[in-house]
Amino acid sequence: MPIEPVGQHGAAAAATLGPGSPAPGSHEPGSFGRAAAWLSKQVELALGGVELSLPQYRVLGVLAEGASMPSALAERLTVRRPTVTAVVDGLEGRGLVQRTPGDLDKRSVTHTLTPKGQRLLARANTAVDARLTDIAACLDDPALTDQALGSLELWRGAMRAYHSKRTARP
Repeated sequence: MPIEPVGQHGAAAAATLGPGSPAPGSHEPGSFGRAAAWLSKQVELALGGVELSLPQYRVLGVLAEGASMPSALAERLTVRRPTVTAVVDGLEGRGLVQRTPGDLDKRSVTHTLTPKGQRLLARANTAVDARLTDIAACLDDPALTDQALGSLELWRGAMRAYHSKRTARP
C-alpha cells in the first residue's frame, strides 16, 4: 500500500490532528522524537501482558530472523555486548533462547530462538500489533488509520536500510 502524504486528507486530517497542529507537510520541532517515545511506551505496555520487557522483545525479534553471535546481536540492536549478555541470560533462564558453543572456538557462542521463544514472540507480536492498531483506529478515518500503520512499516524498512548501510561501511 502506498503511503500518502498527510496533506492529501485535507480537512479530515486537520480535524483529527487537532487545533494548533502544524500545517500538513510540516512538523513541530521534536515531534518525531516524542511520537517515537510515545509509541515505544505503548509497545512496552502491550508487552507487559506477555511478561516481556522491550529489550527482551527486541532480542527475540532479531533472533527470529536467524541465529546470531553476541557481537552481531549487540551491533544490530545498537547496544553494548554486556547488555546483550544480561538480556540473553534472562531469556535463556526462561527457556526462550538457547546458547550453542561454536564449533571451532568453544569460547564463542551462537544464540537461537527456542520453540518456546518463537511462541512467546508470536504472542508478543499479536499484543503489540493489536495495541498499535487500536491507537491508530482512534484517528476515526480508515484511510488515516491505514496511513499511520503503513508509516510504521515504512520506518521498519528505513531502519533495515540504515542498518545495512552501517554494517556495509569499511
